[in-house]
Amino acid sequence: MFRFASLYVLVFGVLLVGACSNDQEASDAGTDYGANAARWVDEEFQPSTLSRAEQLDELAWFTEAAAPFRGMRISVVSETLTTHEYESVVLASAFEDITGIHVTHDLIQEGDVIEKLQTQMQSGRNVYDAYVNDSDLIGTHSRYGYVVPLSDFMAGEGAAVTLPTLDIDDFIGKSFTTGPDGKLYQLPDQQFANLYWFRYDWFQREDLRARFREEYGYELGVPVNWSAYEDIAQFFSESVETLDGERVYGHMDYGKKDPSLGWRFTDAWLSMAGAGDAGIPNGIPVDEWGIRVEGCRPVGASTSRGGAANGPAAVYALRKYIEWLKRYAPPEAQGMTFSEAGPVPAQGHIAQQIFWYTTFTANMIEPGLEVVNADGTPKWRMAPSPHGPYWSEGMKLGYQDAGSWTLLKSTPLERRKAAWLYAQFVVAKTVSLKKTLVGLTPIRDSDLRSAAMTEAAPRLGGLVEFYRSPARVAWTPTGTNVPDYPKLAQLWWPNVANAVSGEVTPQAAMDALAEQTDAVMSRLQRIGIQGECGPKLNPEIDPEEWLARPGSPKAQLADEKPPGKTVPYDQLIAAWREGRAS
Repeated sequence: MFRFASLYVLVFGVLLVGACSNDQEASDAGTDYGANAARWVDEEFQPSTLSRAEQLDELAWFTEAAAPFRGMRISVVSETLTTHEYESVVLASAFEDITGIHVTHDLIQEGDVIEKLQTQMQSGRNVYDAYVNDSDLIGTHSRYGYVVPLSDFMAGEGAAVTLPTLDIDDFIGKSFTTGPDGKLYQLPDQQFANLYWFRYDWFQREDLRARFREEYGYELGVPVNWSAYEDIAQFFSESVETLDGERVYGHMDYGKKDPSLGWRFTDAWLSMAGAGDAGIPNGIPVDEWGIRVEGCRPVGASTSRGGAANGPAAVYALRKYIEWLKRYAPPEAQGMTFSEAGPVPAQGHIAQQIFWYTTFTANMIEPGLEVVNADGTPKWRMAPSPHGPYWSEGMKLGYQDAGSWTLLKSTPLERRKAAWLYAQFVVAKTVSLKKTLVGLTPIRDSDLRSAAMTEAAPRLGGLVEFYRSPARVAWTPTGTNVPDYPKLAQLWWPNVANAVSGEVTPQAAMDALAEQTDAVMSRLQRIGIQGECGPKLNPEIDPEEWLARPGSPKAQLADEKPPGKTVPYDQLIAAWREGRAS
């Protein structure tokens, strides 16, 4: 997904490159890699969870491990994101100074990353030496056999170039990049969650609190369920309407017929409604896409096969999305894409947003914005997303993007080893805390627990508190039930768009999606190239038989709007600080 650029990275990085890059013509013998490492540690890689001596030791390992590849030129690719811009401009230069390996780190849009990745997988031609691609493809990577299982690589061919201080268990997204076979296939590089965003200053106003209490019979606060979210949306859009002379809205979203509309749903919208089963990181046996697995084999998305993609909870989720978009969001939102809608809350007239990516944090704290106080603290906060009436404890509650390093078997071994060194460098403890403070996409628990993150927390609107809390485990990427992410993800946005436009009903849209998903999985089954974890569809039976059984797919509720429930934000934060999920 397209992300917003960081002016800091572009300007500061260029200056730093000019100051610290070695002369490309210098011989290896004339390069003092230790001095270069010390300069980078002192001038750029602060703060760090490591001591200066530990940082220098870690960088010295990179210098030594890189000796066989010195002078090599490698190329890697990732989507355009502030974190990756920092890597491309600053960290690639540092890596060359410390190792003698030149890295071209290309930045392109996410869809183009996937296209390049697919081209290399299908052709066997080495396009890039390493990719940062979303862990949403874990089900794809673990089944097709194109990707190098990192667990095997680190213990085998890549042992000599695997950082002793890499500390895999410190990565908070490790479970996202682990396949059904228990092997690690990708290494997390950056991650961000999809949370609830709201105007804390408005929610604290006693006049608004009193009005809300009088109209709805409970307190204005962070919504725990969709009923409360809907009440708050109605309150600001239709009851309050204006604040300080400006038109305000109780909801923000986007609805243009565009591929980004698919992300809006594949990024766990059905799980927020409660369509799947309990089980973290993804529902077992039915996941957040409504795909059922038996063992590791996908067996269907349709309710007639035991899936939930067109079950009552999924249809409810689509219906609520459309209702809220058309009734409570600004009229122009219906014609916006993801990237166009992203900056709107910062303009100051949106009360809340149920579906907000924390990657926008850096752009939401810039001085002078309508949503930033004069002292630089935010007028807004982020909090856990509310859940729909089909949701229950133990279920996934939201989405987390985890861009992760991926190595392909088609990359020549020596180039793969050099690229693996770079991948580890940009996530190593020497640099990871500074990178987190620049891009605000944390990957290490040790960084999150650091004093530097504690100091930054008041300016980040709840980001640090969320990632430190036990609640974070319920926000996960697309899981292993999805056997071919590129093929199946592209089915979502046309079907959703047909429902948004009114061409078909939400039920018809989800019926078509489920049918098309099963058709793709049926073709994969016939081809038989995904091995023992490839699809093997259940025979179709009367959906009512599945709906009558426990778990997902779930029968339609008689009342899909239970009483609204909210919690005071400050009480929620206090619970997190005490180590409680809520």
